[in-house]
Amino acid sequence: MDLLPSAGQRHRVPYFALVPAIVVAVLVLGGIALRTTLQIEKARQQTVFDATLTLADERVDRLDKLIIAQDNVVAAHVDVANLSVIARRWLPTAARETPTVRAILVLDMDNEAHDVLAFASRGASGREDDAFRKLLLARLLPQMNFSGDTGELRHLHHVIDQQSLLVSYWQREHVGRRCLIVAWHEVPRLVHEVMPRLFRDLDREKSRMNVIDEEGRIVFGPPIIGGEFTVGRPFPTTLYNWRLQMALTTAEELGEKVERQRLIEILMVGFSALVALAGLAIVVLASVNERRLAALKSDFVANVSHELKTPLSLVRMFGELLLGDRVPNDEKRRQYLQIIVSESERLTALIENVLDFARVERGKAAYEFARGSVAEVATRAVDMYRYRAEREEMTVELTIAEGLPEALIDARALELALVNLLDNALKYAKDGGRVAVAVEVEGGGGGRLAALTRQARRVAIRVSDRGPGIDPDEQKHIFERFARGRRASERQVRGSGIGLALVKHIAESHGGAVRVESPLTDDGRGSAFVVSLPALEHDREAQEGAANAEPVVADPAPDAGSP
Repeated sequence: MDLLPSAGQRHRVPYFALVPAIVVAVLVLGGIALRTTLQIEKARQQTVFDATLTLADERVDRLDKLIIAQDNVVAAHVDVANLSVIARRWLPTAARETPTVRAILVLDMDNEAHDVLAFASRGASGREDDAFRKLLLARLLPQMNFSGDTGELRHLHHVIDQQSLLVSYWQREHVGRRCLIVAWHEVPRLVHEVMPRLFRDLDREKSRMNVIDEEGRIVFGPPIIGGEFTVGRPFPTTLYNWRLQMALTTAEELGEKVERQRLIEILMVGFSALVALAGLAIVVLASVNERRLAALKSDFVANVSHELKTPLSLVRMFGELLLGDRVPNDEKRRQYLQIIVSESERLTALIENVLDFARVERGKAAYEFARGSVAEVATRAVDMYRYRAEREEMTVELTIAEGLPEALIDARALELALVNLLDNALKYAKDGGRVAVAVEVEGGGGGRLAALTRQARRVAIRVSDRGPGIDPDEQKHIFERFARGRRASERQVRGSGIGLALVKHIAESHGGAVRVESPLTDDGRGSAFVVSLPALEHDREAQEGAANAEPVVADPAPDAGSP
């Protein structure tokens, strides 16, 4: 038992290994492209976020540095060794150098009562200053942080009775006495005067900014709709209970652009995958069709070889009988010679078929068209097959309609097409016993109106048999090259599979068409192949007369067709 794979199987092994490899490669490339697309999107988002965060940090640092710079000016003007000169040194330049500082206080930290050692204020209302001093001693001082380096500048941002307060404080020592220096910053002045001036260089066409308190209420700036490109940064050292929010006005557009770009890239990846899969499907279909065509060609070679072998065997056998003088009488001699002639004609027809098909396949088929009678062509073809039909105990009936118009034909090619149809009928429909050939007119109708529209008429050659018929699902493929019906294979009827393809090519080259009608009976038997060709006028005078005739309106009466 031979277990080695055939040549076709060995040929298919690398193919079936290549197809999964291509599928895996397409999926891997698609996954990598999709992952790269998502990474690029994240990089874009991170870039926008970083740009927004950097801008917010710069604005927060700017306000913090402004407040701390004022605190440093206050520290330069306060001399704990000479507290009486604080107001004289600070007030003349306070509006310019410390615009948000309302008052400066120096407290005695060694005394439990924390007496006020010095006080200087820019305010016009002494009542507000007194209220702040009381508030400082009673409620703010306990909130201050005195751990660690007490000489370090620190800030207290606190809300009391819905009023936001900001104080800067640090300690100094003089002659063993600890003093606490406090600078009171006016928060409303910070919000209404300093912040607008400090942030006025912000490009409002590209960014939006506001400041919110610890409860989320807007302190400064317009509302901002939160989004993935909006960042918030608290003030690190001064107004640490407040938060600055920053959003790029182009962030929404950029987000939409990123989304569109992501969608486009995903669509491109999907389209590329579809193209790759479509290409793979085309390759698979092409390979399947190629293998199917190869199998059909193999069958074609085997069938043609058998078709050639049969007539050659008969010619050789009867030729040897005649050569050896083993013929009993003249009647047998004549019969043998007739068989040799008919088989030679059959062999010639088969070779002509193959040669004509080869010319069609190469696109070199040439036809010599001339005005001729389709009936004469049909008569010659039927006469050619009468002897074979009688030998196979079948009858071929020819019916020619009267008044047939001529057609522009290549008589040899049309005869070859009809011979192929007759050959198929005699091979496949032996059980029917009869083949009918009819030459008739299709379309046109009658009467004067029909005379004006003769160009619509067609000459049809109908070859009918009483064979097994053709299944409906095979009728659309029956005219393809190398195609053979299932019933032909079941009945083991030999054939090349190119006859009907050649008939179709000849009919279409004449400007006509070929069709099959099957079955013809209720029991599913019978087939009719119809070759229809455009008809010509009988003579030029009829054409000219029809063209010069006055317009005629058809009479609706059934018998009003003739003039």
